[in-house]
Amino acid sequence: MPSSLRILAVAGLCALLGACSLFKFPGVHRIEVQQGNIITQEMVDQLKPGMTRRQVRFVLGTPLLEDTFNPNRWDYINRMRNPDGEETQKRFTVYFNGDILIATSGDWQPEGWPR
Repeated sequence: MPSSLRILAVAGLCALLGACSLFKFPGVHRIEVQQGNIITQEMVDQLKPGMTRRQVRFVLGTPLLEDTFNPNRWDYINRMRNPDGEETQKRFTVYFNGDILIATSGDWQPEGWPR
């Protein structure tokens, strides 16, 4: 077999194997991918105005984003991709005045807080 034909055969085989990722094979298990902070309404309902940063971190965990230009804001972001490839994203932001929690915004709202 000439070397040019052998190279062409190897290149064709590589292209064929690379194209396999385009097809979804039946019965193949796909996992749900979750990134960021896991926040629930129950966690958010534990927040009270006047809590310290340490107390908020205890309830919600470490924020995904702490803005260096705005140290009085913490952002919690949760992104989920289901097995079908659909992505959803939810955000929750807490605002401080110094060390004291003063406000929240995002996809969840603490119960009893003004809207």
